Amino acid sequence: MQRIGFRVARRSVAPLCALVFFVLCVGASAWQEPEPLQKGFVLTLMLCVFGTLLFGLARVATALVVSGGLFALLKFMSVLKLRYLDSPLMASDFVYYLRSSLLETLRHYPHLLGLGIAVCVGVPLALWLAWRWDWRILRTRPPRLGLALRAGGAALCALAFWACLLPAGPFARVHTRNVWEKLSDDAQLTNFFVNLHDSGVQLPAQASEAQAERDWQATARGAATTRPPPYPDIVQVLEESTFDPSIFTDCSVPACRAAMFRPDERTRAHGLLRVHTFGGGTWVSEFAALTGMPQDIFGPGGMYAPYVLAPHVHDALALALQRLGYLTVAIYPTNGSFLNGRNAYHAYGFEQFYDAQQLGLEEWEESDAQMFAAAKRVYDKVKKPGQPVFVMILTLNQHGPHDIDPRNTLPPPFDRGVLRGLPARAALNFDTYLSRLRDSDRAMRMLEHDFLDRTQPTVLLHFGDHQPSFDGLIRDLPRTLPPGLGAYKHYLTYFVLKSNFAGAPLPSYPMLDIAYLPSMVLQAAGVPTDPYFSAETVLRTRCTGLYTDCANPALVQSYHAWTFGRLHVYE
Repeated sequence: MQRIGFRVARRSVAPLCALVFFVLCVGASAWQEPEPLQKGFVLTLMLCVFGTLLFGLARVATALVVSGGLFALLKFMSVLKLRYLDSPLMASDFVYYLRSSLLETLRHYPHLLGLGIAVCVGVPLALWLAWRWDWRILRTRPPRLGLALRAGGAALCALAFWACLLPAGPFARVHTRNVWEKLSDDAQLTNFFVNLHDSGVQLPAQASEAQAERDWQATARGAATTRPPPYPDIVQVLEESTFDPSIFTDCSVPACRAAMFRPDERTRAHGLLRVHTFGGGTWVSEFAALTGMPQDIFGPGGMYAPYVLAPHVHDALALALQRLGYLTVAIYPTNGSFLNGRNAYHAYGFEQFYDAQQLGLEEWEESDAQMFAAAKRVYDKVKKPGQPVFVMILTLNQHGPHDIDPRNTLPPPFDRGVLRGLPARAALNFDTYLSRLRDSDRAMRMLEHDFLDRTQPTVLLHFGDHQPSFDGLIRDLPRTLPPGLGAYKHYLTYFVLKSNFAGAPLPSYPMLDIAYLPSMVLQAAGVPTDPYFSAETVLRTRCTGLYTDCANPALVQSYHAWTFGRLHVYE
């Protein structure tokens, strides 16, 4: 009798310890989410996983340890990735980040290697102990009934898990935040599971192969050069959160008319740029400006371009230039791992990548002048006689928010306010923007001096990636726009394309889609274009600078059939 009692007590220890472990895991994972709804969302997912394992394995302690441990491990990995790599954990990390970046990460953070070894040793031991002393359930006679109960219970719990992840399911409200919130707020586990659905990629609608052949066969050989080698250097600048403020009705003072937006004798093309994101999402503008594809043609997953689209790109501006003998260089203002930047730029075709740490700059705090000076130092180091260089520079001078500092901290005259007639909060945001714009304008003159005031043939492009939100206030500010562009008022920035040599005239459009910037750059440089960018140039002409808004949707579908199906620019 004592022996039986001891056996029962001993077999009770494992499930009780596992239950305590599960509760601790709930506290370390689900209960760390900032909002009650998010806590409930993650807890419900944990219970669904526990139920699936409980019925599937028919072991109580093992199901508790595995389900609790999985969520605690996800939370732990999320915290580590955010702390050391400045980006949230996503499902795509398990697809290619572990393959491409794990060794580099461990090399820079060797204590993580020790932790990983401890996990690899400790976890199997804990699972063995739980399994060895576990309670087994659903051992019925006949055995087929037990198997049916286990299969039905596991399927029901798995179905409940799936339903919780649906955007229209019982936790629909956790899906309704914007992409930047899902990538940057403290709801790390909620964001991880929500992004499982958001990161799904859908190819755009395509016409038949026969139609694509008829429409685009003339571009299959590419286009010849209009300028003999050596080809010109190309400098491309993405001005984060920058737009021409003169399009706003209340912005009529001289500070609103910065020289960097105005054409001069070296300007080849300029005007309004149609972008595909508002208030944030610089990474999708990078994707479009480098690959020639707007992210929204891929469905909701397109907003996660550096993670889910970049690895599948097989043609892009940097790749095309690299094939022409260019050295391709990226100048980045943050940690290279932020939002998978280094991996994405490598996929886009950049041979060299310099982040803030390598440049000796304080990430997130660099002025345009500092970024441009760093780019010039790198250019001087890597430039070789006879080899053209393509330099891509990303700035952060205008990164929001624009109302975090008091007005009296702004430089004159912005500390007193230069705009009149705006509400106080909107005026502070706008004056802060204009003060930073003045700095960017001065820095752009310096960049033009370094790269255009010389004999080396050079093309310079700078453009804005999206409008800042001004905490949502910018949406209601009135604009003065050309006829027909009012519907795009939240998605208009600017672009300016210059060169220090004469070239064939470039076309002008009422509004240019950001996806056409690669073909504009290649046309300005006079270099030969491959079949992909030759086709994009023709599409730009036929759709008068529009892409997803083209007046001939059938032509765009035919173009996608050609570029995706025939040229395999994305697979």
